[in-house]
Amino acid sequence: MMKLSHAFAALIIAWFSVLGSIQAVTLEVKEGNSTCIKAELSASFSITYNTSNSTRTVSVPLPDSTTVDTGSSSCEADGSSPWLVAVFGSGHTLRLSFTTNGSIYSVANLTLQYNLSDSSFFPGANSSDVVTVASSSVGIWAPINSTYRCFSPSTFKVGEATVTFSDMKLEAYMPGNDLSPTESVCMADKAGTTAPPATAGTTTVAPAPTPAGKPEQGTYSVNNTNGTVCLLAQMGLQLNVSYFSRSQNKTIQALVNLVPNVTNPSGSCNMTSATLTLTEANATMLSFSFTLNTTNNKYHLSAITLQANWSDMAGTFSVGNNSLDYMRSTLGLSYMCNAEQILEVGPTFSLNTFRLQVQPFQVTTNQFATAEECQMDQDQMLIPIVVGAALAGLVLIILIAYLIGRRRSHAGYQTI
Repeated sequence: MMKLSHAFAALIIAWFSVLGSIQAVTLEVKEGNSTCIKAELSASFSITYNTSNSTRTVSVPLPDSTTVDTGSSSCEADGSSPWLVAVFGSGHTLRLSFTTNGSIYSVANLTLQYNLSDSSFFPGANSSDVVTVASSSVGIWAPINSTYRCFSPSTFKVGEATVTFSDMKLEAYMPGNDLSPTESVCMADKAGTTAPPATAGTTTVAPAPTPAGKPEQGTYSVNNTNGTVCLLAQMGLQLNVSYFSRSQNKTIQALVNLVPNVTNPSGSCNMTSATLTLTEANATMLSFSFTLNTTNNKYHLSAITLQANWSDMAGTFSVGNNSLDYMRSTLGLSYMCNAEQILEVGPTFSLNTFRLQVQPFQVTTNQFATAEECQMDQDQMLIPIVVGAALAGLVLIILIAYLIGRRRSHAGYQTI
């Protein structure tokens, strides 16, 4: 009986030890006395590895002994991305890098590094390699000067492993040392019942707006670091998105118009590339990237990325394509297309544009330069010309026939 009670006590101690090992940790990246990244989170990793005669999957918790690697972590400096690098156990590392467009920050890269020689996590592993897996499609983002909050478990596929975050509060590009009281709440928290009620200063993800015919034309611009306009755009935008609907429990196709008066532009320009990012109501982020070919002085739209977090979505929607070739024009000129264009981005997303004019390079006096028109506009202009010419030709033929007929009629009445 005494042995049984000792065994039970040991089991209780081990259980509480496990519970303690997966509690939330607080991680901070500092530059001097200022904090630039702060995270409060719990995490676990599901990793599959090979043994001598089979494969095995283990669940590895992020322990409360996790620390920040101050040598590898960094705040934004010299144009480099900020990094949060957390180390735990015997040679295991979790890395998060961040990026921003000036109005929104996001996790640009999630990297997990694990050491298979750690027998406490990987018993019987037939390799002692240090494995590194990464993902650049995470979907964690929030407006600048706000905290990303997601108490619900969020699982991300990273190579052959999965990373699950929960009880998560995170902020990058921080103006102060404390997490912002303004929170951007993930869709899972908004839809579920496990998250605590929103407090003052909390913003939740907006639902998808209702489409209403053709979209309104918006005017957007991006400024250089010296304050001058480097990119101009006028366009109506309509998102054609296929996603899994929570309310309908099936995949649906939605046409959603971007509303200009609740959409904020941001971006950047340099000699050979320019980016325009449109953010609507903290729920939709649409980015355009333009590339200049300095050999022939031609530019084109080379990439489009969409991130959406609508209330009816089963998860964050993220799709992009960086090998596009749309809106081709000449340096120093703008590109114009009043006709509807359908820009295919991926199997689940295409972008419809209406009454579009854009100039991503060499903008002067905050105005568009002379426009090169798209082929559809040229064809539409050509149609009335051809029709007009055909009608003019028909009228001319009728007139000539009438004159000939009249002349013959007069000849028949001549006096003999």
